[in-house]
Amino acid sequence: MSGFFEKRRIVVTGGAGFLGRYVIEGLQKRDCRNILVPKIEDYDLAKMDDIIRMYEDMKPDIVIHLAAVVGGIGANREHPGEFFYKNLMMGVQLIEQGRIRNIEKFVAIGTVCAYPKFAPVPFKEDDLWNGYPEETNAPYGLAKKMLLVQSQAYRTEYGFNSIFLLPVNLYGPGDNFDPGSSHVIPALIKKCVDAIDSGADHIDCWGTGNASREFIYAADAAEGILLAAEHYNGPEPVNVGAGFEITIKELVEKITKITGFNGEIRWDSSKPDGQPRRCLETSKARKLFGFEAKTNFDEGLKATIDWYTANRGKP
Repeated sequence: MSGFFEKRRIVVTGGAGFLGRYVIEGLQKRDCRNILVPKIEDYDLAKMDDIIRMYEDMKPDIVIHLAAVVGGIGANREHPGEFFYKNLMMGVQLIEQGRIRNIEKFVAIGTVCAYPKFAPVPFKEDDLWNGYPEETNAPYGLAKKMLLVQSQAYRTEYGFNSIFLLPVNLYGPGDNFDPGSSHVIPALIKKCVDAIDSGADHIDCWGTGNASREFIYAADAAEGILLAAEHYNGPEPVNVGAGFEITIKELVEKITKITGFNGEIRWDSSKPDGQPRRCLETSKARKLFGFEAKTNFDEGLKATIDWYTANRGKP
């Protein structure tokens, strides 16, 4: 621990969210004395007036921008306009107001959804612009990708230090298990545990199971973000991932085994698979700021399942 964060004022947008709680924990371990979290009840970060007020109230040295309107394939299909507008407005205006106030650093969090639908696997940062994103989450992915354009443009014109990170799909204890907006791992865990509780003999899964994904444990992702915030000051985007690939079918098999669900898996191929494959090339993060994911996937899944079984039904 270098003491980098100790006396700096760090604003973490989305700090009350899933990834945010792990980032806050990481900052606390680094003895950061001034961690500031703009709550959605107090600041609507899609509105310029609220962003200005947040900067005036909190006076950050560094902003780590995690706040996002996100969801799985279903939520992206249902709210493409909302996901585009709110994610774009939040990021663009936060960076602009940070530039005006000459803050020390802005850490913009992008998304693996920004990659082209058919990018070569594993995804390398150089391939980010070689095609259009997968259609169901393109509005979200492109809104986030504009923060890279803005970061690079502001660095060139104003010398503003804004970095851009591309985390892969997150999972872990404390994830969002709401069936209307959850991602694939919490959605599958909830289906299996609920099926066991109700005595159901099957669960329904979207798509064919052939698509692949990569997942990073949220605590690992938070560590990557904090290492980048401390050590990385360059214009190029950097992947933050675990560097492995698993098909959705293999994922379902792992989750049914750990949860103990023995019923039938019914695949609904009328529902989309989303992007065919996802896996990040992660050597840049290792080289530029010494990040490597540590959590074994099976152990991370078990911890997530244990958390859900212990906390389901709680308000």
